Amino acid sequence: MSFDLPRNVILPVDAIDVRLDPAPHPFALSNAEAIAENWRQETAANPALFDGTVVLLSELAYRDNRLFGRCHAVKFSTFMLWRKRRENSGAEHAYAHAMLVAGDNALVAIRMGPHTVNAGRVYFAAGSFEPIDFRDGLVDADFNMMREVSEETGLDLSTAERGRRWYALSRETGTVIFRRYRVAEPADELARRISAFVTTEAEPEIEGPVIIRDATDLPDGLMPHMKSLIEWHFAGTDKVS
Repeated sequence: MSFDLPRNVILPVDAIDVRLDPAPHPFALSNAEAIAENWRQETAANPALFDGTVVLLSELAYRDNRLFGRCHAVKFSTFMLWRKRRENSGAEHAYAHAMLVAGDNALVAIRMGPHTVNAGRVYFAAGSFEPIDFRDGLVDADFNMMREVSEETGLDLSTAERGRRWYALSRETGTVIFRRYRVAEPADELARRISAFVTTEAEPEIEGPVIIRDATDLPDGLMPHMKSLIEWHFAGTDKVS
């Protein structure tokens, strides 16, 4: 199967069949020394980095509105080297976004904190899939979305109105799986709540909220994939989703 899905187009997704393989990722096995050396360099530059566990894909395909894939748990140090050696690595990265839609139809994103790998970058609150996001070996994308939003912003999306399906956007740098989560509060109120939460954190992951009110309202530091998601939302594409 390898990696077989259209690139640079937003795809409707009705089912996600991405499974966690307990075997090590081939990239981790074949690059052990380089991973260790790169990690020494990375932590020397940013001692706040933590070598936790994330997952990397070894397969991903799209057929009949479904995503199929296989991934493997790797240390964050492995992921950091992979970011520098993506081409012909036999690995790709997938992550999930809860697209937070306020009651006034504005989008609420976040700006990452200065000690993080993506310092100053703007995207929807998110993080890589971790083993905790899998149920009986199958990824639970919505659990990951809600977990990451809660950890980074303090917001509980369990009562939010979910879009009826997921969507995916695959680029050479990775595949984002996203879904609208609608709440009643206006964007300014959500931003106030997020800012208040950040002040209570000893080491907050984010600098603060970023409100996006229309397709031309693109903030500095916006991650490249976000422009397509923002334009898709404000174009009214599949409004009920």
